[in-house]
Order: sequence, then C-alpha cells, then structure tokens
Amino acid sequence: MTGATSFISASADFASGKSSPRDFLEQNLAAVDAREGEIEAFVVRLDPALARARADEAGKRWRNGAQRSAIDGMSIGIKDVIETIDMPTGMGSPLYDNWRGEKDSASVRALRDAGAIVIGKTVTTEFAASHPGPTRNPHDLARTPGGSSSGSAAGVAAGFFAAGLGTQVVGSIVRPASYCGVVGFKPTFGAINRGGSHDYMSQSSQGVLAASLRDAWCTLAAIAVRVGGDPGYPGLEGPLTLPQARAPEVLIGLETPGWAIASEPARDAFENMKARLIDGGVRILTRRDRPEIDAFETMLMRALPLTRLINAWESLWPLNTYADRDASKLSAVMRERIVEGAELDIGAYRAALAERTSIRAAFASLAQIGEACVTLSAPGPAPLGLQSTGDPSFAIAGSVLGAPALSLPMLEDSGLPLGLQLLGFDAADADLFAIAAGVQGMRAKQGMQAQQGM
Repeated sequence: MTGATSFISASADFASGKSSPRDFLEQNLAAVDAREGEIEAFVVRLDPALARARADEAGKRWRNGAQRSAIDGMSIGIKDVIETIDMPTGMGSPLYDNWRGEKDSASVRALRDAGAIVIGKTVTTEFAASHPGPTRNPHDLARTPGGSSSGSAAGVAAGFFAAGLGTQVVGSIVRPASYCGVVGFKPTFGAINRGGSHDYMSQSSQGVLAASLRDAWCTLAAIAVRVGGDPGYPGLEGPLTLPQARAPEVLIGLETPGWAIASEPARDAFENMKARLIDGGVRILTRRDRPEIDAFETMLMRALPLTRLINAWESLWPLNTYADRDASKLSAVMRERIVEGAELDIGAYRAALAERTSIRAAFASLAQIGEACVTLSAPGPAPLGLQSTGDPSFAIAGSVLGAPALSLPMLEDSGLPLGLQLLGFDAADADLFAIAAGVQGMRAKQGMQAQQGM
C-alpha cells in the first residue's frame, strides 16, 4: 500500500520549488486511482482538475513566500457529518441522500482560508454512531477500519490525503486511528468549533486523523486560529507548528475498561512499551502504586454504560423526528436507540451527568501526580468483518472525560497496527503533543542505539 504521507514534511521543499503541493496532490490522486475501488473511503470527491488548479495556486504562494499557513495546499478529507458548501452531506443515512446545507462548516471554512484543498467527503457510520459504512481497512480488506470516522482514517492510511477531519463521541477517532495505523487526535471538549457539524452531543469533539503528529497539530491549529472553539470556549491553544518535544518525567499507566478484553499480544506490546519508556527515564505510576489511581480506574469502569445512557437521551431528538419522517430508512440500531432514549427520564440523565462530573473531577486530581496518562488505543488489531466497527473500551476514556486523547501508531498486534494512547488533562492539548513527540523521539533514539549495538 502507498501509506500515510506527511504534507508538513514534504512542504520543506515547496519554497525552493524542488517539490510542490501539486506534486503531493498527484501522489494522493495516484493512490486514490489505485485503491479507492477496494477501500471505498469516499462518499463524493472533488473534480481532480479543480483540485490540481488549487494546488498550483498554493504552489505559487509557497514560492513567493506568501503561503497562508503550514497546511497551504494540503489535501484533506472531511467526515460526511461536517457540512461543505460544494458537496452533499449525507451523514451515512439514506434520509440525507444528496442533502446540502448550502454552507461550509466553521472548520471547513477555516481550512479553505488556510489554503487546504478539500478533496472529498469521507464515509461515516449512520449519523456517526454504530451502523457501519462500506469502507475497508487498507492493511487488510477483510477487516473494519473502525468507526465512525472510518473513511478519514482509511483515507490517510492509504495515502489519499494527509489529514482527514473526524468526530468522536465514544471512540470514533482514537479507535480507527489505531486500526488503520495513523495518528488520531481528539482534542479537549470544545477546542474546535463544531458549527455546521451534525454532532451536537455533550461528549462530541471534532478532531483529526493524520499522517504524522505535525500534520495533525498544524491542521487543527490552522482551524482554531481562524474560527476558535465552540462558542464560549477558548479554542485549541498553542503554537501554529508542532509544540517542541519533551520527554515526560512521570506518566500514569491506565488499564481502563479495555484491559480485561485486550488480546495477549496487545498487552505484551503495551508492557514492552512501558518497559522502554522506563528504560528511557520515565517513571510510570499505576493503580498498584497510588490509591487515587486505583479509585479512578474503578470509576472509569462505568464510562461505557454511562456514555450509552447519556447518548441515548441526547440523541432521542432528532432520531424521533427521523423516525416520524421514514423509520424504514433507519437502521435497527437507530430504532433501538430511540426506544432506549424514550424509556429514560430527565432524572436518569441528570444523575448520569452528575456521575460523569465526579469521574472528571477524579481525573483532574491526577494531574498532581503525573503529566499525562498512557494506555492502549484498542484491545487488539482491527476485527475481521465489516459488520462491527470494533470495541471502544479503551477509547471511551478520553470521551467521558472530555480530555485530549492522542493515538500514536507505535505498536503492533499480529502484524497489524495498534495504537499507543496518550491522555492529557483539560486544555493541555499542546503539552500532550510535546509529550507525544518526546515519546516518539525516545523510541527512535532507542532504535538507533539498538542498531549500533548489533
């Protein structure tokens, strides 16, 4: 396979004319021609001639030293729950075939202003929930790419574009990033403006799937500086380029609800990574070291059922209106969610919110003893079959906490990708990237030392 390719790395040669955004785009288009028929990452694509014209315009800006941003000329995919003025927004549902909101979402408008080239809308699950779309995993076509940001994750992994927007309410960025072997970042809740995105729920965040840490950070930073975060939130804070790498001193090693179902190779991969971090001078604290970590782990066991209750209540509308319109066009999963939501009352919802607040407070207190948390992104490699998008038990933590969560393609299970997940504290997104870059640098240094010692 072509594989994920970093636009930010390639851009080092744009000013000199040694390379150009057009050259990068041509690589993307060649990958699309070669593999889109079997992967099906796109719902709709931009006319290649128009994409080429926009890439040429970006190339002129780079050569003149007038580039609009670090992502000027970057090809990007947009999850099909996020509105684009020039393409339909189908939300993975036949109820929205060819539907147009006649506007760009806030993030898409910001990307265009930054010079990025929106080359297509990417496949999502039905209303960004559980019912899967047709997209296949580029590493093994018999396996799921994960959901609900399936098309964005698979598209980056296949080299169709350098970054794709995604959204996460449960595990819809972290999990597909893990399965497809790309960087996935779900920022602090409210950090990226969701205007024009059909993901209004109280745990939903807009984030990115990308070829590298640099591509991920620069993409969201370019959005935040132009349209900010959700109304009332300060937006993603930090530099426009990747924060400077730093090796962490103390990390908190979390099991999360996923540890009980993690495969043996996944557990071994994580333990080996922890050992390498410790060898690199990082102290890792776990529930066996501190009672407050153990207490938090116990509270976190409720994360998935709590999220399902909250989501059922919050999604009753508009699902009930969709059912009134044409229930036959809703999946069985959506119809069941309507029933589940209708059986709840406001008291149950308020109690769930109160419990979530308690879990978040317990997590916030851990910032006194560690700089970030480390765990797996998924229980194992992408499952076989396309009927399920996989288990979110590891990815749910960042969502229920509203915290920044970052999946790094640093592990393997049975020869397939597996993500290492870092969880940061509220609004510490930039510091989480600095730590992630430091962790990647430590691994690279250890690898070089191992080669020199052979």
